[in-house]
Amino acid sequence: MRKAMSCALLVWIALSSAPATAQQPGKMYRVGVLSVRGGMEQRDEVFRQRLRELGYVEGKNLSIEWKFSDGKPDRLEPLTAELVKLNVDVIFGNSTPVILAAKKVTKTIPIVMTAGADPAETGLVASLERPGGNITGLTSVSTALNGKRMALAKEVVPNLARMGVLLDPEYPTITAGPSLKDAQSEAASLGLKLQLLEVRRAGDLNDVFEAATKERTQAFIHFSHAVITNARKRVAELALKHKLPAVYADTQFMDVGGLMSLGADPLDLVRRAAEYVDKILKGGKPAEMAMGKPTKFELVINTKVADQIGVAIPPNVLARADQVIK
Repeated sequence: MRKAMSCALLVWIALSSAPATAQQPGKMYRVGVLSVRGGMEQRDEVFRQRLRELGYVEGKNLSIEWKFSDGKPDRLEPLTAELVKLNVDVIFGNSTPVILAAKKVTKTIPIVMTAGADPAETGLVASLERPGGNITGLTSVSTALNGKRMALAKEVVPNLARMGVLLDPEYPTITAGPSLKDAQSEAASLGLKLQLLEVRRAGDLNDVFEAATKERTQAFIHFSHAVITNARKRVAELALKHKLPAVYADTQFMDVGGLMSLGADPLDLVRRAAEYVDKILKGGKPAEMAMGKPTKFELVINTKVADQIGVAIPPNVLARADQVIK
């Protein structure tokens, strides 16, 4: 009898002294998802799936509060305030404007991000190694690939001399970050003249592509700015209409008729972001959680689109592709 009681006491002591890193039985965790887009996408299901794999079941121990701004940046702060009122345990956001808005509203609720800009460069965190505040997550650091995207375009477009870059001149990181300067430097090293194709709102796209044609732009890349990503179907349609080759930074453009994309695997970033959420729900502190960088990259080529715009993809480029859409 004493032996049984001793065993039970040892078990109780072991459980009592165990670190509080596991999910608490019976607790309902609340995760807020904030985005500039207008509805659910494949990435959202990947996020949910990874959380399920980590032991979270919606309706049982997890509630996800979805907030979409329908492409209107001015709605991001009010939507964040709604998540604060709902007392969410963590907020997940997938772009720099989202995180900037969320940071203005709350300095206490942990925020997990995935974004193309370097968060240290834009002041979102103190450093990638030790963020120091309530924000952590991943950066795709897509600006480092702009030179490779332009070099890829140069392989595909004969005698390429005039390279466009589709961007939002009012995007937060254009003045604060190095992306534009880096792109200009890379273009110069490749012997290319860089032309800025400025898009402040989706309604600008028709005029921008007309102007690009008049200015004899031969190909373009783009920055992952919300107004461009949200209008990706229209961007791809206009690129096809004007027979303008493009190397996109995001594989989402390939789902709507893009020619080529080279960038971090977005679904892998979302999966890893869910792991950051898990660590925070188990007691991790964002201030001490080093920011992650992409580890998986993809080159996707659509040969059907290439034929439609009259571009011949060299065999050595096709051989390097991770996926060829025919």
